[in-house]
Amino acid sequence: MAQITATGGCAHPIHLKGAITTRDGVTGEVLHHYDTANEPHERLLIRCRNRRETVCAPCSRLHAGDTFHLVRAGLVGGKTVPADVREYPRLFVTLTAPSFGPVHRITTDNERRHPRRNAGHCEHGRRLGCPATHDTADPVAGQPLCHDCYDYPAHVLWHAYAGRLWKAFTDNLYNHLAARTGRTRTGLRRAVRISYAKVAEYQKRAAVHLHAVVRLDGANGPGDPPPTWASAEELTAVVRTSAAAVNLRTPYSRALGERELRWGSQLDVRPLRAFGGSEGLADEAVAAYVAKYVTKGAADTAMGLDHPITGPHDFAAGWLSAHVRTLIHTCWRLGGIPELESLRLRAWAHTLGYRGHILTKSRAYSTTYAALRTERAQYQRAATTAGLPEAPDAITDAHWRYVGSGHSPGAALVAAGTAEDLAANREIARDALGGER
Repeated sequence: MAQITATGGCAHPIHLKGAITTRDGVTGEVLHHYDTANEPHERLLIRCRNRRETVCAPCSRLHAGDTFHLVRAGLVGGKTVPADVREYPRLFVTLTAPSFGPVHRITTDNERRHPRRNAGHCEHGRRLGCPATHDTADPVAGQPLCHDCYDYPAHVLWHAYAGRLWKAFTDNLYNHLAARTGRTRTGLRRAVRISYAKVAEYQKRAAVHLHAVVRLDGANGPGDPPPTWASAEELTAVVRTSAAAVNLRTPYSRALGERELRWGSQLDVRPLRAFGGSEGLADEAVAAYVAKYVTKGAADTAMGLDHPITGPHDFAAGWLSAHVRTLIHTCWRLGGIPELESLRLRAWAHTLGYRGHILTKSRAYSTTYAALRTERAQYQRAATTAGLPEAPDAITDAHWRYVGSGHSPGAALVAAGTAEDLAANREIARDALGGER
């Protein structure tokens, strides 16, 4: 029970076996010793640290908290980032995928869609318009109007090249900003640095779009203010032209030919609210939105599966829609084409070909996940070693090895109850804090 509580009720903990000894570096005296030989089954349980709420809710909450602080620090300062960054030009940008074929769209406020009267039918005899209303819970939303007309290979290849599309976009930002302000590219890079943090989100049509916080710093990073000529208006203008100028081509193959890849026409650029201002998106709201999304798993989105695919038998997951199942099958099929072998589409078939991390950032944007986890571990270590003699020259020797993972059926019930109790306690504390405020 103590170990399960220490992991926060982790649903799939890692089992370690070993020992750790801390000695005084001068005298050799043993200051602290821990051995799993005294634990039940001679094992120590640690968190799985899975970010997906559908896999492990307690660990995903911890990951969401780290993400919130990582994104927030780049917006308002803290965690080694100066508070002056809240005065820098900052935008919240959404880049979308292009259309790969008409789909059933979600209607807002139950408004009935009015398709074109002359929309007609496709070559397969299906209508090219849908007059019905679809809300977010409708399983038809996002599904192609005609699966035979939908360009599944282009969809998969766009996912595979999404990282390169983003790299081309950020390179264009420097180039277009230099041209707009009358500077050389080298001169501009010596004056400003573009920092960002972006998160990938799957739309209902199972296509990724990217939300990004983009910040304009001085040449030396967040500690260096940008030049006075750099403004949010200038940055907004170059974001639009930079996205429109991206144009990549896939390698030629006999099976598919050559595909042209671009960003979608739907581009949303919103300024973030300056300190003390009243216009623009709030910093806290943006950080909370990004943190909430990184915990979403396959069952919460239109993505594929939460685990890699080992063979065609994995395509038959019962809850997958026909659209997603076809995308996975397309990944597997294209993965066998020699010209596309470098894309490793079969290894990433469970994410529909998207090969990037769910959240990435530039080096100078803010702190890192590793730094946040180290800080939390040091805090927890200080709490557990309170009262022990201090030894500045202490030497720690640790030996650990992996011996398993997961829970027995009985322990799984205990872990689920522990996680529910901790969640209920947080809700009670939040309500009490809200009442005091």
